[in-house]
Amino acid sequence: MSRFLECDVAVIGGGLVGASIAFGLCRSGVRPLVLDGEDLDLRASRANFALVWVQGKGVGAPHYALWSRQSSLLWPQFAALLQDATGIDVALSQRGAFSFALSSAELDRWHTEMETIAGETAGAAAPYEILGHNELRDRLPAIGPDVVGAVYSPADGHVNSLRLLRALHAALKAGGADYRARHTVKGIEPLKAGFRLSGDWGTVVARRVVLAAGIGNETLAPKVGLDVPLKRSKGQVLVTEKCAPFFRFASATIRQTDEGGVMIGDSEESASTSIAARADINAVLAQRAIRTFPLLADVNVVRSWAGFRVKTLDGLPVYEESASHPGAFAVACHSGVTLAAGHALVLAPQIAAGALSPDLAVFDSRRFPRRSHVSQTA
Repeated sequence: MSRFLECDVAVIGGGLVGASIAFGLCRSGVRPLVLDGEDLDLRASRANFALVWVQGKGVGAPHYALWSRQSSLLWPQFAALLQDATGIDVALSQRGAFSFALSSAELDRWHTEMETIAGETAGAAAPYEILGHNELRDRLPAIGPDVVGAVYSPADGHVNSLRLLRALHAALKAGGADYRARHTVKGIEPLKAGFRLSGDWGTVVARRVVLAAGIGNETLAPKVGLDVPLKRSKGQVLVTEKCAPFFRFASATIRQTDEGGVMIGDSEESASTSIAARADINAVLAQRAIRTFPLLADVNVVRSWAGFRVKTLDGLPVYEESASHPGAFAVACHSGVTLAAGHALVLAPQIAAGALSPDLAVFDSRRFPRRSHVSQTA
């Protein structure tokens, strides 16, 4: 890359979050430069579970519950725009989803959480039902006897995870974005009228910059006076061979893709720094899945992988423009699939216009204690 290249907006990170924002910028008339990392970076996008998920989100944070709900309602429009731009169907299915409980205590806890969210949002959160075992079996005959019940919400769904990222990158190309792989950004220098971004590949000057680098935001944000504290959260996913359809909905731990394979996941490690999947965790995931749907005992696992979630200290997203260096925006969230529609159709137009809506102020990082390494001057 030329050391004297200049652009209006640079998006650091080409995963689901960065690509969704870049797609929205293209739709707003901006042609962003997208600087992405290496193939073997600790990417959350390559390990996502592809859920468009609302239920249970936002206990004690009604603004998050409503933001998740807003994005889920925008998903049909978002999927249609991607297909129009690229011809790629991301296989959006919003038939609803279940949270399966294997104990009465688990079901009672979820029931309390759903009631809390409904109360805190004055009933504006997603609708839901609490189902006992017999009611659940009437809807899902393949359910196992160990499942005592479930929470069901018609607002939830899922997509084809790999096709979604492919569609976003195809849409960026069609929309005129300049995507650069293997362009890890290591330095950001605030200038009088923009920012100088640098890496082993060279430098570029951007009038505005969007930090969407996942766990990389924790080190990049302080360079522009922002602070995005994250906690380590590693998760694993199993994928089975393709089998006949038996589950046309979704759940937080099991989903059958449009292609027939079953994805299984529900683990979280906070201390691990290894990207390798652990066999003992895979065994626990498989056991719980078989208790939920006993027919899975006869299905082969064909793939397993692990990834690191982008998870803030309280689990809520961060959306913020730097007060000390205007034009620098930080975006970090765990729910990159669920919030993709909101990022493309709501957040990106605000960035294109040069300012975030006051409605998003509740998501800025000032809710966390400030750390001493944050630079407040150029």
